Amino acid sequence: MHVIVLGAGVVGVTTAYYLARDGHHVTLVDRNQGVALEASYANGGQLSYSYVAPLADPGVWPKLLPWLLSPSSPVRFRPQLDPRQWRWCLQFLAACRGTRSAETTRHLLRLGHASRHLMHELLAQEPTLDCAYTNSGKLVVYRHAAALNGARRQVEFQHGLVADSDYRQEVLDSATCLKIEPALAGLHGQIVGGVHTPSEDTADCYRFSVGLLARIRAAAAENQCLFDTSIERLRVSRGEITGVETSAGLLEADAYVLASGCDSARLARPLGLSLPIYPLKGYSLTAPISDPHAAPTLSVTDFQHKIVYARLDGQLRVAGIADIGGYDLSIAPRRLATLLAEARNAFPGAARYEQSQGWAGLRPATPSGRPILGHSPYRKLWLNVGHGALGFTLSLASGRALADLIGGEAPFVELDGFTLPGAESSARSR
Repeated sequence: MHVIVLGAGVVGVTTAYYLARDGHHVTLVDRNQGVALEASYANGGQLSYSYVAPLADPGVWPKLLPWLLSPSSPVRFRPQLDPRQWRWCLQFLAACRGTRSAETTRHLLRLGHASRHLMHELLAQEPTLDCAYTNSGKLVVYRHAAALNGARRQVEFQHGLVADSDYRQEVLDSATCLKIEPALAGLHGQIVGGVHTPSEDTADCYRFSVGLLARIRAAAAENQCLFDTSIERLRVSRGEITGVETSAGLLEADAYVLASGCDSARLARPLGLSLPIYPLKGYSLTAPISDPHAAPTLSVTDFQHKIVYARLDGQLRVAGIADIGGYDLSIAPRRLATLLAEARNAFPGAARYEQSQGWAGLRPATPSGRPILGHSPYRKLWLNVGHGALGFTLSLASGRALADLIGGEAPFVELDGFTLPGAESSARSR
């Protein structure tokens, strides 16, 4: 079967990898010059299989005013004359109910731990894949007792939801946090405790995607990658996708996977398909490590400031922030300055921060935090979109499940909670 995968971020690449491994002929199409050059390029580097609670939760309500008014807030709303932004925000607030947030967490934990299993399987099968991978473990630190108590309740809620013998989360006091991660000495007196999850990983998403691309190409001579190719629109006839119009001409296949990140909503709209995806702009900086003892060995998340730290070989990746302000990819100096100031406060002397490289990317987020996976209402069109900040974390399980479905098999992981309601039956009836 010939399958065209639209989008070569980490989600599209992992989908293409599994399709190629299953023996399908794959064409990967992207507007950039290579893979993983947008939201996947310099993300936080954390594979957070267990720390997946969505941004939309009841704790959002008391934070709304600071988010609206503070220019240094970790989440910032910049109003646009775009009804899609306002619709997304209203749907986001509706998703902040406790029961909805808890349900989303259950679903994301299932998908996250399926991805963890697949990551370890893939690395065992591809031992030469160079992506700065390490089973670092993750430590989320809290600056206020109320936040730590909320984390304790979350740990208790998640206990028993994960069928993984390696899964373990511990709530620690500040002294124990400093003991397991001595590089946090710069935050002594500023944190009250943390949550440690030893089973979490870190890796370089860009290098991971480049490595998989090489394996896709090596799997079969027929597999091809069309880069610098704009995806213009999907052709449809009698409820079936019949081709993709691109800057390289019309492309036709037996099946099509939409995995175009924030551009997915635009491509779906002419089909009458409203995908609730809106960009959340995130920032990162990457600096060469100058003192290995002063840099963290665990991946670290500062809960209050929504900033993550990951050690990727000889570099320190610092990432965070969510700007809800449209499709602008420009780098705001003030936002990078916030990351830089927090990094210097948390890990002074760890890196040559004056040499840091700044970056910004648009995370394709749904209001609930759940990606949209599986059947579309159109025959031959499959969806793998809306992963938000968890694209790298969830990419393997999402890609494996899509490859299974396209091949007529039961998906590796149950997709209940991620599919479009009625999509499969609509496709069959068209």
